[in-house]
Amino acid sequence: MARRKRTTKGDRSFTPGALAAAVPEGRTVRDYRKSAIVFRQGDPADAVFFVQRGKVKLTVLSRQGKQAVIALLGAGDFFGEGCLAGQALRMATAAALTECSIVRLDKARMIRTLRRRTPFAEMFTAYLLSRNIRMEEDLVDQLFNSSEKRLARILLLLANFAKEGRPEPVVPRISQETLAEMVGTTRSRISYFMNKFRKMGFVAYNGGLEVHSSLIHVVLHD
Repeated sequence: MARRKRTTKGDRSFTPGALAAAVPEGRTVRDYRKSAIVFRQGDPADAVFFVQRGKVKLTVLSRQGKQAVIALLGAGDFFGEGCLAGQALRMATAAALTECSIVRLDKARMIRTLRRRTPFAEMFTAYLLSRNIRMEEDLVDQLFNSSEKRLARILLLLANFAKEGRPEPVVPRISQETLAEMVGTTRSRISYFMNKFRKMGFVAYNGGLEVHSSLIHVVLHD
């Protein structure tokens, strides 16, 4: 009798193939160039999105014109799922941080799939809970940690060190202005911290920004 394969923490729950099998209809795939808008704050919320390739950032804009980054998402992540809970308008703006391939999942089709496919619904729920925990950690980081620690954590997230599986040491090309926006500080401070990280051997510039796992010491150091 064949032994059942055990699921390990390194297994990816959602892949483009697995998503296509679970939601065979009501899907469209579109490629986005860097900085392209997927949807804007205030747009009708009528679909769920899945990052097939690349990285996406979610930002919110206050009435006073202040902007804040609330999430950084990568391959295997969903966003825009608020529509499933009755959200009529988008509460944030989703933009491509790098070149992206994104799957659009029709709201009605997604709801039917969640109702009819229990395994998919369980995986999706577990994913949302896990991502909410990560967003809570991001909020705590923003409220209580220094700009230097926030920058280090963002670089580690961009390099995938916060996810299970093999990290991607080379961070996509992101300007210091964009990093300053994510951290909530000035470009000059980002430049100062990046030079400091480079001198300490935490990052390197070899045709791109290479992030070393040793950068975690900045996050953990009090």
